[in-house]
Amino acid sequence: MKRLQDDVFFSSRLLVAALAGALSYFAYPRPNLWPLIFLSVAGFFIAIRGTTLPRAYWIGFVGGFTFFASQCWWLSQYLGPVPLVALATCQALFVGLGALVFELLRRQVRSVASQALIFAITWTAREWLTTHFPYGGFPWSRLAMSQGYSPLNNWVYFGGLSLLSFVIALTAAFLVLLIPPLFKAQTRQRAITHLAVLLVAVFLIPATVNQVSSDERFKVAAIQGNANAGLFAKTYRGEILDNHLDVTQKMIQDGANQGVQLVLWPENASDLNPMYNVDAAARLSKLVNQQLKAPLAFGTITATQTDIYNSSLLWKPGEGIVDQYDKKRPVPFAEYVPDRDFWNQLAPDLIGLIQRGYAFGTRDNYFDIGKNRFGVLICFEIAVDEVAQELVDSGAQAILSQSNNADFGRSDEAYQQLALARLRSIETGMPVINASTVGPSAIFDAGKIVAYSDSFVPAYLVAEIGLKKSDTPAMGVGRFFDLANLLALGVLALTLATIALRSRSSIRKTQPDQR
Repeated sequence: MKRLQDDVFFSSRLLVAALAGALSYFAYPRPNLWPLIFLSVAGFFIAIRGTTLPRAYWIGFVGGFTFFASQCWWLSQYLGPVPLVALATCQALFVGLGALVFELLRRQVRSVASQALIFAITWTAREWLTTHFPYGGFPWSRLAMSQGYSPLNNWVYFGGLSLLSFVIALTAAFLVLLIPPLFKAQTRQRAITHLAVLLVAVFLIPATVNQVSSDERFKVAAIQGNANAGLFAKTYRGEILDNHLDVTQKMIQDGANQGVQLVLWPENASDLNPMYNVDAAARLSKLVNQQLKAPLAFGTITATQTDIYNSSLLWKPGEGIVDQYDKKRPVPFAEYVPDRDFWNQLAPDLIGLIQRGYAFGTRDNYFDIGKNRFGVLICFEIAVDEVAQELVDSGAQAILSQSNNADFGRSDEAYQQLALARLRSIETGMPVINASTVGPSAIFDAGKIVAYSDSFVPAYLVAEIGLKKSDTPAMGVGRFFDLANLLALGVLALTLATIALRSRSSIRKTQPDQR
């Protein structure tokens, strides 16, 4: 009978974890019901807490699978379920590990605050692990990404995305632990006080942030060509370039380019590289030199004798192409295949779709325009903390974020990425100009949206932004939050292990010798 009860209880925990993971989808853009992320994380905490270590792992695994599968369903848009299942399974292995570590450490403490703190530390440490391993990690679906348009987004100003994830996990765990005392007369008043303090701190601290745009004004334009630049697109040669030229011409005809000092096209905006194609070079030369009379940054594919790069080029009036940035973090299993021979044996049809592998860029990731410096990010690099930090260290005053979201159709991927762009603007304190092939595109300044375009429409965005070098705490001491969190986890584990060993040793000494 007890075995049956245990099995039922375990099944119930698995169900709670699975539902909690799936619920997270609604907290992220596009549904954007951001408060639901607290219910989702609370569900994980409830399901894992108090079970055996093997069961904690499997509960975490099941919840982790639905967590990633629900948010990243856009991977199956054109490729079917196999890549999505593979990604969700890989990520779930790490979530299960995090659940096991949490339950192992939690058993050594009794206080409510300690248990909530351990949960937040292990969740944030697991996020760091999955955003770095394997093959550079998958820097997506962090808790912070759900808060791009919430009152809590300013937490990233203090310590980046990791701090915001930590705050969410800590708050969710505390809410769970404070609920039972609310229903007991002798503990109700204290629980209400703790709950009030918690909620005031969580919402009041980010409310104190008041980022202001810099007085150094700079007028920029972002072009959304509504170009089908996806992997399986059936376009004629030069069509993607035509689309972006057409929208730029429309901006010029409308007179919206007056005073514009920089025009940004998205990733892969020119399917003809003007360094090799005479016709493309002539058309771009006419556009930049005679019509825009302002620098143009645009994405295209470049190559050397041995390597292919996903690149961004800077074309200046009267000078031509003066600078180039090659994507430093191409996406594994999308832009290149690591260990191709091994993976080709498992899924030859899917691996065969990635016929060319982009090399890792080594050039500096900024463009200088006059005395101003613009950092450059290409697509998924907006999700990589270290790349953003590198831009800040280079002295950049604004971020050019170029993306090609055509491969994901009308899914939520582009909206999730745009929320990341806004968080980066708040975190770094710099404007972010985000141009997408199919949208949505936006320009952010001081964390606010100053221009926006819907998806799958040709559009141009024009706005004045304030150029500034980062001065946020997140780009100072805050960038070391992950390191501090990992160190805290290590110290915590070592301390609790020492206490446990001493306790067992003490018990053995007090027991009578049975020999």
